[in-house]
Amino acid sequence: MAQERLWNKNFWRVMTANFSLFFAFYLLTPLLPLYLVERFDATKDVVGLVLSGYTLTALLARPFSGFLVDSFPRKRVLMLCFFFFFIFFGGYLGASSLLLFTIVRTLHGAPFGALTVANSTVAIDVLPSSRRNEGIGYYGLSNNLAMATAPMVAIYLYRLTNNFEMLFWLALVIAGLGMAVVSPLPASPKSEKRERGPLLRLDRFFLLRGWMLAVNMVFFGFCFGVISNYLAIYSKEVMGITGGTGTWFLLVSVGLVVSRLQGAKALREGKLVMNAVEGVIISSVAYTLFVISPNEFGYYGSALLLGLGNGHLWPAFQNMMISMAHHHERGTANSTLLISWDVGIGLGVLVGGFISENVSYTAAFWSVAVSQLAGMFLFLFATRFFYQRGKIES
Repeated sequence: MAQERLWNKNFWRVMTANFSLFFAFYLLTPLLPLYLVERFDATKDVVGLVLSGYTLTALLARPFSGFLVDSFPRKRVLMLCFFFFFIFFGGYLGASSLLLFTIVRTLHGAPFGALTVANSTVAIDVLPSSRRNEGIGYYGLSNNLAMATAPMVAIYLYRLTNNFEMLFWLALVIAGLGMAVVSPLPASPKSEKRERGPLLRLDRFFLLRGWMLAVNMVFFGFCFGVISNYLAIYSKEVMGITGGTGTWFLLVSVGLVVSRLQGAKALREGKLVMNAVEGVIISSVAYTLFVISPNEFGYYGSALLLGLGNGHLWPAFQNMMISMAHHHERGTANSTLLISWDVGIGLGVLVGGFISENVSYTAAFWSVAVSQLAGMFLFLFATRFFYQRGKIES
């Protein structure tokens, strides 16, 4: 029997929109600490506090956005979220003080958190059910590629122009293009009705059946929170590598592409646990290599391995979470996984800034290796069995 078509035009639209929103986001991520230090003379711990505000509001928005996309027409929710995500980039251009910048950055997290939930849920809706696992893997590749290439572009452009304002304008334009690309999607119907009951019930905002998967993801989010925000400073001050951050992210991108393509067959066959096991082990090797080998070999080798590991880990965890939800809970399942990732990133930004300010950057990155190893053991000895017992057909 012929397989259902995976690459339909609507899937291309949500893929492109997803790439655009994450490219706009990650275009600023690696250089914001430097911007805050140079423009506002912020200290390391203040940088951590300012940047963590974005993650906090994204975290607060996730459960409500999951509820909204499961209760109202998803296209309408998607476009509203995209508009506010787009318009907030203009706020950075007008922020003339550290306080104003902090307010804009913090508020910007809310539409980002809601948009990522809405867009990924729409992507699941436009995928043929027989190829959902595989399709989610490819969908994730779009934000993985943005995560890997946008910092490289940002660093190159900043070195070329030494102009932060230009980067803010570029992020605004790219977010606007993403909104334009997704706007032709056909209007989506309301999701299936939830069972009657109290409106403010916890399971309307958090997929309780997937709680252990969420806890496990916090450990991995912590690692990325530290490394994405403090990589450039760490590599310069500790490793003496001043021009390699762009190459590091490029190698992450290569690893992500290879692992997504290599893992597509396993996802199509439903081998989610196998993919996840490979991902957590490879990522653990990557983070450990990064801290035990503070030289070019460890620096660039860890980047490639991290891409390979995350390329297996993320689609496996997302598919496992969705497999524990009914159709009318897909938005909640997506938001639950992203909430846990946000919690981890927020902790990483705060703890990483505190440790680097009061101990050292090396100590901060050792906390990354420890967190990843703890997450690996949790998955190997508990979470995978929790998923196998709790998954449902929907």
